[in-house]
Amino acid sequence: METIESNVDKTVSKLETQLASWRTRLTELMAKVEAAGQETKIDARARLDDMKARLRAAQLKLDEAKAAGRDKWGKFKSGIESSWKELEGAFQKLTH
Repeated sequence: METIESNVDKTVSKLETQLASWRTRLTELMAKVEAAGQETKIDARARLDDMKARLRAAQLKLDEAKAAGRDKWGKFKSGIESSWKELEGAFQKLTH
């Protein structure tokens, strides 16, 4: 049987991996935008900047939860889950 602590560690690790993956995809998208025409760049750049801000906000929430410790994980869990769903939806919208 897993402990709450190991579940929190697994969740944090999973979230950090997902953030890294999104950062990589965002960097790739930014490179594609730079290769596009000027009009495309303007629209895409605004959306990519918004996504970068969302990634930073999600990272800050995760860092705050980690700093608070496992015993306070429940306090942060719903906010992190909400940020993740929003970020995931925004990424899907951006890439499809």
